[in-house]
Amino acid sequence: MKPGSSPSLSLFDTRGERICGVDEAGRGPLAGPVFAAAVILDPSRPIAGLRDSKKLSPAKREQLFDVIKSDALAWAIAEASAEEIDTINILQASLLAMKRAVEQLAVQPQQILVDGLHCPRVAMAARAIVKGDSKEPAISAASILAKVARDQAMHALHLQYPRYGFDAHKGYGTALHQAALAAHGVSPVHRKSYAPVKKLLNKNK
Repeated sequence: MKPGSSPSLSLFDTRGERICGVDEAGRGPLAGPVFAAAVILDPSRPIAGLRDSKKLSPAKREQLFDVIKSDALAWAIAEASAEEIDTINILQASLLAMKRAVEQLAVQPQQILVDGLHCPRVAMAARAIVKGDSKEPAISAASILAKVARDQAMHALHLQYPRYGFDAHKGYGTALHQAALAAHGVSPVHRKSYAPVKKLLNKNK
């Protein structure tokens, strides 16, 4: 690292490119949208405490959510609906949400770094990084925005469909959620292509 450079500058940013971190949240749940976020960090305003969102407490995630939106050079959050997930599959829906997030950025990046194995189809260069949310601060920031935004969306869905307990399990296939599904049937926001939901629909035909 050069003297005076910021620790928030990417290890991959070898040519001074404006890089954007991209990550998603919500691939596994049985209900609700999948979310994605894109973040371009500002080297002059490093953000302390960026980590993979799964390794942070809900309170810390929410704190960093506000800091990232305030201090990042640019950020955007997008989603793909449960219906889109059922139509094109969860991988393609995740990539679609990522593409939407990148295209909503107010500042154009030269390169995007994506957590995982796959990159969305975007106009700029893209690189997938396994465990990138633990290695690259911009991806960590994106993972936090996506996770908190999705949690907020599931709280909102809880108000619409209170019998399912979305505020507690966020749509994941917990015992509580499975019991609610068995008792109340499938809601409009459930992912009908997912095995437990599909099995219940077939059973009730």
